[in-house]
Amino acid sequence: MAGGSIPHFQNDAGHAVIEIGVKEFMCVGATPPYDHPHVFLDMGADSEKVCPYCSTLYRFNGALKASETRPEGALYVIQAA
Repeated sequence: MAGGSIPHFQNDAGHAVIEIGVKEFMCVGATPPYDHPHVFLDMGADSEKVCPYCSTLYRFNGALKASETRPEGALYVIQAA
């Protein structure tokens, strides 16, 4: 994703699986202040990746845009200070 930003995802709702449209991303756990260390995850050749902190299973879905998730609402938008 050279030249672009890495999307961040959160799992406030506690979903077991979140489908995303990228293979390189950051997991923040839940929305701050309930977040975990923001960890970079790369699926590589695989189509799934489990976050080592919150155990959310992220599954690649090529039909989704980088800013879309299934279920909806898992994109974390960094708030400006």
